[in-house]
Amino acid sequence: MSSDPLNPPRSKFGRQSTAEEVTAGLDLRGKCAVVTGCNSGLGLETMRVLSLRGADVIGAARTLEAARTACAKIKGNTRPIACELTDLDSIAKCADELSSSAPPLDMLICNAGIMMLPKLEQIRGVEKQFATNHVGHFLLVNRLLARVKAAPQGRVVMLSSTGHASAPKAGIEFDNLSGEKHYRPLAAYGQSKLANILFAVGLARRLRGTTATANALHPGVIATNLGRHLSPVLGAVFRILSFSPLLKSIPQGAATTCYVATSPALAEVSGVYFSDCNPKTPSPQARDGAMAERLWAVSEELVQGYL
Repeated sequence: MSSDPLNPPRSKFGRQSTAEEVTAGLDLRGKCAVVTGCNSGLGLETMRVLSLRGADVIGAARTLEAARTACAKIKGNTRPIACELTDLDSIAKCADELSSSAPPLDMLICNAGIMMLPKLEQIRGVEKQFATNHVGHFLLVNRLLARVKAAPQGRVVMLSSTGHASAPKAGIEFDNLSGEKHYRPLAAYGQSKLANILFAVGLARRLRGTTATANALHPGVIATNLGRHLSPVLGAVFRILSFSPLLKSIPQGAATTCYVATSPALAEVSGVYFSDCNPKTPSPQARDGAMAERLWAVSEELVQGYL
């Protein structure tokens, strides 16, 4: 935990910075990173830049074929692995393979996600965005936590979103994780992104006294295939916005991820939310320690038998 977690250091980087710029001069040789959702967008750019700086990068995608295709695009040491975040058996298999064959994990970057499914879909009785964005990563991180702790300064990096502020007013609706009482695409997405921050908060508390850290971040608004599930109307708006100067490019969108994963200045910073490569105060719900603890307990129940 940072010696002053209420006042983490600020960087010289900002909204226009790129992933290459925030890692310039860093030598990541000898370090190992896992990146989920490596096959496109921010995940692919994150993998490319970390590899460019010398890291060995394990790219995880829903299928081994997709991961192989992504890794083949990268110059450097990469390794593909399958990890379908809606399938607990796939997650367990991925984690077991990495636990037995990978070196200590200096960076575990939970980048994969889905956004604003137009209709309610469920995975094992849980709304699909929550199951994918939060529950799947909760299981993966916990099963790999020993490998993160084994690194000199292991970092868990959770990609959340400013959309976490669109979660229901109560925060996590523990009595409606199925989505059956009511379902609103944006609120459900916001709930899953709120869960990403609360997970980082809960994990940071559990990592106190170790050299490992956990932080969450908003990468920015970027035109990637994350918006592939948007309704036709929202999809059209998103495509129009893709030409707006308000949006970040993919290299800019991957900057905060790469900064939080690699910056020497953040070696002792844990439990913090970042945006534009700097600390940012999230919503009140995202700072609710009691909610973070309840989420942890409920998440353990949801993956019972797999931890």
